[in-house]
Amino acid sequence: MIHQYKQGGYNIVLDICSGSVHVVDEVAYDIIGMFEEKSRGEIIAAMKEKYADRSDITETDLEECYEQVEGLKKAGKLFAPDTFEPMAGALKEKTAGVVKALCIHIAHTCNLNCAYCFASQGKYQGERAIMSLEVGKRALDFLIENSGSRHNLEVDFFGGEPLMNWDVVKEMVAYARSIEKEHNKNFRFTLTTNGLLIDDDVIEFANKEMSNVVLSLDGRKEIHDRYRVDYAGNGSWERIVPKFQKLVEARGGKNYYMRGTFTHANPDFLKDIQQMLDLGFSELSMEPVVCAADDPSALTEEDMAVVMDQYEKLAELMLQRDKEGKPFTFYHYMIDLTGGPCIYKRISGCGSGTEYMAVTPWGDLYPCHQFVGDEKFRLGDIWKGVTNTEIQQEFAACNVYAHPECRDCWARLYCSGGCAANAYHATGSVTGIYEQGCRLFRKRMECAIMVAVDRAFR
Repeated sequence: MIHQYKQGGYNIVLDICSGSVHVVDEVAYDIIGMFEEKSRGEIIAAMKEKYADRSDITETDLEECYEQVEGLKKAGKLFAPDTFEPMAGALKEKTAGVVKALCIHIAHTCNLNCAYCFASQGKYQGERAIMSLEVGKRALDFLIENSGSRHNLEVDFFGGEPLMNWDVVKEMVAYARSIEKEHNKNFRFTLTTNGLLIDDDVIEFANKEMSNVVLSLDGRKEIHDRYRVDYAGNGSWERIVPKFQKLVEARGGKNYYMRGTFTHANPDFLKDIQQMLDLGFSELSMEPVVCAADDPSALTEEDMAVVMDQYEKLAELMLQRDKEGKPFTFYHYMIDLTGGPCIYKRISGCGSGTEYMAVTPWGDLYPCHQFVGDEKFRLGDIWKGVTNTEIQQEFAACNVYAHPECRDCWARLYCSGGCAANAYHATGSVTGIYEQGCRLFRKRMECAIMVAVDRAFR
């Protein structure tokens, strides 16, 4: 299977199953497009007719180009067959029972009242709560006990708003550091925050202990303050931006992400990216809102056309800033054309419910933060472990080949079947697909690959 597209002045051909990325001229692009459907004679004849007015393209050139395409196919770099389905469950079978990461819901409460919040302002359809140190320490013990031979373990402090339970965060980190060596483990911590409670203590501790910090900012003040308001209805932009700037400066401009959400109010999200850049931030992410179709913030079909164009313009901006010596990172455009995840990881999915779980303030386990509060998906708890094996097996069986719609999608080995939570909330099944999200993902991948191609040719 191949995928062809033109962007940024490049003719790009992706060979899906070999992972090869080809940048070709117009003639090769056209020949590749016809190669599987037409005979050699038919293709050469069609090319002679199309390029009849091009004196620099001879029949010999066309024959040589055809042979080069044929050679790439024989070498397994074009039209490579998909031979991966038999190994679809191999990685999860190999790592069965091994947990490598926890999303710690340190606080099921929040000091903001964001209209589009999937977590119901941090309550997750339940009661407000904060995690006790006792539960937090047990969660870390659970991770160690169930991590097998893995050395590196990941813990994300999440909410609600984690800084509303900051003392317990610090005590949990101290506890983890006190036991990691005796168990031959290394903890990597991440903090996700809306920024209202950032102070010098938070900055100092985060810079010492947090491998990454995710900061919530929706870009332009008028856009951010439309949704990200406190319980009095006041916007938060002016209160958090100076704190974010101070924290990022103290981190040396590294190991953080500005994480924004674009909605029906700002499908022209490139303006928000530009605002973040103007504020001095260079590690950026803007995510499409995920909500019910009748939600006022939901992206409409008209919005989708705008968003697609914005992704292309974003790629152009990145390349322009590269040339100006002012590069920036966009999370969804990070791609390694020379390496990247192994094929087992590419086909097995994100690992939610198996190697990755979310822990509530009460110690309950869920497949990921987006399933928290839905009792059907409660896996068990940090004391007894996973007891709902039926649901865990459902997630263990979730891979790219478990999604019928993915089989004919060129992007399947880049998205690994997509987000199980988005699929479930859109279709009622973790093996369904979130169609709008798929369309956006495919566009992002085209843009990301084009940016990587341009940088490789520079």
